Amino acid sequence: MSAMGYRDFIAANRTLLGFGFTLTFASSVGQTFFIGAFGPAVREAFALSHTEWSGIYMAGTLLSALCLPWTGALIDRFPLRSYTLVVFAALVGAALFMAATPHVAMLVAAIFLLRQTGQGLTSHISVTTMARYFRGGRGKAVALASLGFAAGESVLPFLVVIGIATIGWRLTYASAAAALVVLILPIILWLLHRHDRQAASGDVAVTSRGAAATMPEDRSWTRVEMLRHWRFHLLVPAVMAPSFIGTALFFHHLALAEAKGWSAVWITGNYWGYAVGSLLAGLSAGPLIDRITAVRVVPMFLVPMIAALLIISYFHHPYWAWPYLFLLGVNVGINYTGLAALWAEIYGVRHIGAIRSLIVSFSVLASALGPLGMGAMMDASVSMEIIAAIFAGYCAIATVLMILGLRGLLPAR
Repeated sequence: MSAMGYRDFIAANRTLLGFGFTLTFASSVGQTFFIGAFGPAVREAFALSHTEWSGIYMAGTLLSALCLPWTGALIDRFPLRSYTLVVFAALVGAALFMAATPHVAMLVAAIFLLRQTGQGLTSHISVTTMARYFRGGRGKAVALASLGFAAGESVLPFLVVIGIATIGWRLTYASAAAALVVLILPIILWLLHRHDRQAASGDVAVTSRGAAATMPEDRSWTRVEMLRHWRFHLLVPAVMAPSFIGTALFFHHLALAEAKGWSAVWITGNYWGYAVGSLLAGLSAGPLIDRITAVRVVPMFLVPMIAALLIISYFHHPYWAWPYLFLLGVNVGINYTGLAALWAEIYGVRHIGAIRSLIVSFSVLASALGPLGMGAMMDASVSMEIIAAIFAGYCAIATVLMILGLRGLLPAR
């Protein structure tokens, strides 16, 4: 897809694409890369070890994973505007609750609220809307909306580190909540208003209420049908890998930097490399998916992560942080774009909210287990190099299983 093609696509769909981008950016407040930047300050404030902080994070995230199949499925039943505003208000409340948490026992509830509303539902609204409302340009739509993830990942961790050093971690989280209300909410309201007007005038393909009745697909699976079929279970290990491993790495990035002899400012200040990799991979994967399908593009999406992990396993110079972060970003860019399109291709869009909410819950479950597993290995004195090698081996096995799972769906050449 040429640059002109992207410009034309954006010009024709700027309201929905802007809505998707804004929500993925807003979800940063509940994403691991954002929460993880607060890790050292939170551990110091509550006198927590790596394993204890990881366990709290796991507990809150597990609770979120248990709720997502139900809370995420509601997007199929309620108007987009109402669902979005309720979730957004809850996200602001979660950030304020985190900032005011008085006792270590309340941290589980704070993490649950942040993960449920931010990492879970806010990003779920964005990607589900792109997958549902677009068919021929689904890959491009998800790729462009996912740029919000890259934008948040590139600048917010550095700002968090500076904010914590300047005003403390509590005021920094409170400032994030204020920014959501003052800067992000007006944009969301404006975009939703434009979308409602376009839907009423017939300028968009579907209305703001669930799109099932107006977006025909050849075959739409229910969530139960998906779970009963063998293919889904072969795909799960690969689907969980980015959340399990990526979350663990970002949650413990400052500890990884310390083990490598890198400074906290160095690794967070170079998150731009991660964002660039995510941006380039997502924008490249989107048109490719539209042209040759996600079934062909997705199977090897873990290869860049394997390469990034091998860098951590074998190299130590600070400059290796650049290709390491870049390759992690490439993996995430393909992951964000490819998997969202893959579910719509395989299972249709009629029940896409319910299906994605269950799949997201698997990813959230993985993101809960990853930091705890890595934290436990660190506390057991397992080196970062060995941890990275173990993660790379898991990715290799998951890739083989995904290839086997998608094999029968590849069209004949």
